[in-house]
Amino acid sequence: MKARLRELYTKTVAPALMKEFGYTNIMAVPKVEKVTLNVGLGEATQNPKLMDPTANELGAIAGQKPVVTKAKKSIAAFKLRENMSIGCMVTLRGDRMYEFMDRLMNVALPRVRDFRGVSKKSFDGRGNYTLGVKDQLIFPEIDYNKVEKLKGMNICITTTARTDAEAMALLKLMGMPFRQN
Repeated sequence: MKARLRELYTKTVAPALMKEFGYTNIMAVPKVEKVTLNVGLGEATQNPKLMDPTANELGAIAGQKPVVTKAKKSIAAFKLRENMSIGCMVTLRGDRMYEFMDRLMNVALPRVRDFRGVSKKSFDGRGNYTLGVKDQLIFPEIDYNKVEKLKGMNICITTTARTDAEAMALLKLMGMPFRQN
């Protein structure tokens, strides 16, 4: 079964972008390359047992097993040693990426309290979009009763767009709820 968002991209988004930006080749049309989910846990230096539930929750949200990230160098001020576990991340591509984006835009983001849309200023200048989420409870896969501590995460959407305007048009056509201001 094909992802719903991938079908939307091929049938409506790509032709609309070709018309808007004047592309002559379908391969020049910007597309979403990957989505990276990252959870940083600074408290894991004091309590390494925090890493397991965090990795399990991120795995439930993403649909694939996360990689535990380790510290590259020791920093005495943060009580951090080299190779200590300090977070976890997942990189999604293909159908899993489209499924996650679909759930993010249509289910998770509308569950944020006082949600008015995501910021238009979070582009990096090269067509990539980064979004911060304050708690993991907005995802329906997470059981409220089993959560010990609220953990935020960074969601980075990497596109093949060359400019922020192209990436903004791509994400808007795919259904990203940008703030109206």
